[in-house]
Amino acid sequence: MHRSLIRKEVVPFLLMFGALILATTLVDGLLHLFDLVWVGRYLGIPGVIFILLSFVYSLRKRKKITFSNPKRLLQLHIALTWTGSLMILVHAGIHMYALLPWLALLAMLLNVVSGMTGMYLMGRSRRFLESKKEHYRQQGLDDEAVERKLFRDSTTYGLMKKWREVHLPITLLFGVLAVAHIASVFLFWQWR
Repeated sequence: MHRSLIRKEVVPFLLMFGALILATTLVDGLLHLFDLVWVGRYLGIPGVIFILLSFVYSLRKRKKITFSNPKRLLQLHIALTWTGSLMILVHAGIHMYALLPWLALLAMLLNVVSGMTGMYLMGRSRRFLESKKEHYRQQGLDDEAVERKLFRDSTTYGLMKKWREVHLPITLLFGVLAVAHIASVFLFWQWR
């Protein structure tokens, strides 16, 4: 029996995002346990650097650069953004006292979710639908019957395909909020 698209693809996606939150909780807990909370304050810097480095993939995808293999750069993009997001989440912890950092953090989390949607769900979901379509055709169903059987999964996939329309503006929003947060840190830093 075939599992639905939601159980086969969406649930693992949620588990992957949950792993980021769990890793954040564990790292933050370890820093508190070993009285190294101050380290978290500075993890935002390498986190931002990792996320900026991940944009090499976007440059390659848009043909602004020509070196390296796009598939390899995508894997690097995923690793850098996941690790950078982890560092920023630990940096944020529960210690922020201003609205701007919370907005930047929320935009980053939304960006991570929308990026993971494209990375994880779209490719796998497309393959899943093709597999189910082939299975039904092998059972002798005509195209109309196949479409009826796949209606819910096809509708779910159609909605998920709109992820780029969400991902790019969220990336821009995150960038603007992150720059504003960093600028405010430098503005109000006690330089003694």
